[in-house]
Amino acid sequence: MASPRAHLLYTAGRLGGAAVSLLAVLVTGFFLFRIVPGDPVRALTRGTPTTAGQLDALRHQFGLDLPLWRQFTDYCAKALTGDLGVSYQFRAPVGELIAQKAPATLLLTGVAVVLYSAIGLWIGARAAWRHGGPGDRVHTGVALALWSVPSFWLGLLLITVFAVGAGPVPGLFPTGGMSTGTESGLAHAVDVTHHLVLPVVTLVAVGYAQTLLVMRSSLLDEMGGDYLTTARAKGLRDSAVRRRHAVPNALLPTVTMVFINLGHVAAGSILVETVFSWPGLGGLFYQALSVPDLPLVQGLFLVFAGAMIVMNLLADLLCPLLDPRVAR
Repeated sequence: MASPRAHLLYTAGRLGGAAVSLLAVLVTGFFLFRIVPGDPVRALTRGTPTTAGQLDALRHQFGLDLPLWRQFTDYCAKALTGDLGVSYQFRAPVGELIAQKAPATLLLTGVAVVLYSAIGLWIGARAAWRHGGPGDRVHTGVALALWSVPSFWLGLLLITVFAVGAGPVPGLFPTGGMSTGTESGLAHAVDVTHHLVLPVVTLVAVGYAQTLLVMRSSLLDEMGGDYLTTARAKGLRDSAVRRRHAVPNALLPTVTMVFINLGHVAAGSILVETVFSWPGLGGLFYQALSVPDLPLVQGLFLVFAGAMIVMNLLADLLCPLLDPRVAR
């Protein structure tokens, strides 16, 4: 059992690490997108007759004529107060744009994370407990195959087969979007669920494979523990030994991964949302990056990375509760 002082030092260290990571995200988010090819002003005025004076006026309006160090300090000062700036292309506060698109992303990736975490943990534990058997070989082979498949390619394949239709398989699902926009009430909920099926299946297929493999590997490391032999010697059934002793001790790496996956709920999946034309944060990030809309991509990057940092911090703080040895 770790002492209270050890727990305090452990917690302080993790909080300090999270603060440093957030600072690194602020710096990286500013300079990373400054090297993206493209001139935001020329991209926004493409196809519109514009004089050099008008271009200079737009650069002044966006603050792009300021020295780089001044742009950086202004960006950090505003970001630390919650002001993410105003989007170049939408001419709206970045925070409002993110708030508008966040529910669609939270719905899509939230459902997917819950499903693939539960499926991966359950199948991974059973596969490891019967390692070397037919079920273990099948599950591991399928998981390795799905984990290596690019999510956008799998999404396109599902659209081709189950949305457009291929051979004897008719088109059963919409090719994209979140709803048809003509229903209301219960009919709207059913319509959204119908549109949700293929993107969720795409995310679950790739995500469950990772969860399964991590859970299987963690449980295999625990299989030879003396405490499991002792539990069996006490007369516990094999299923009880797995459920009460082996699985809880194998959860540490998996819990960390599940929390990181929860961080992905905010980020969504840019490629999957783009393939399925899902109106979430991933699609918004793709639109912003194509300009590039610097305030919008910086704001989204900060939200995505911040969610990952927070979830990783929560996982670190939870681990000592599962295994007090972590805080020693």
